[in-house]
Amino acid sequence: MDIINPDIDKYIDSFITDRDPVFLEMETYASKISFPIVGPQVGQILMSYAKLLNATRILELGSGFGYSAIWFDKGMKEESEIICTDFSHENEVLAMKYFESASIKSSIKYRIGNALEIMEQIEGEFDIIFNDVDKEDYPETFLASIPKLRKGGVLITDNTLWYGEVIKQGTVGEATQGVMEYNKLAFSDTRVISILLPVRDGLTISIKL
Repeated sequence: MDIINPDIDKYIDSFITDRDPVFLEMETYASKISFPIVGPQVGQILMSYAKLLNATRILELGSGFGYSAIWFDKGMKEESEIICTDFSHENEVLAMKYFESASIKSSIKYRIGNALEIMEQIEGEFDIIFNDVDKEDYPETFLASIPKLRKGGVLITDNTLWYGEVIKQGTVGEATQGVMEYNKLAFSDTRVISILLPVRDGLTISIKL
């Protein structure tokens, strides 16, 4: 299901053409191997929140080969920190290559393993946590992430409209159930104020009070 009218989608994309060539390279590669990166529209949002919050410490739960991290970096100052997590060492190697091409300003730490377990081991608070783990783990991720945010910090979660599966009636799969439960938590938990943006595949943004 198209979340946005395809013509409107193209219209929005037409305003995001002047960007670092490394993004085009990554987008081409992602398309070639059918890898689900967030794309330029969500990328602009990530960069904007990093800039708006004057973010100096960001944690990514599910980083792939570094596309979203580079967008975050574009909104951050030097001597900032981005901690990336992923299960794949191959993605880490590829990400480091792209980080070098993009002349990343931030200090990048790329951790391999279970994102939630890694988050538990990290001390201190974050300005932004970006969540893109397995969808069935979304509810647990929400509950684990909020205590790790500073007051005024933001939890950004991708794929929260899940190709339109969230509005289907009847029995749904485990991934869809995870996304639906996540959105219920995000809008009922009194520790945050949330909004669900119908961008690409849905983006839920929760601000910690």
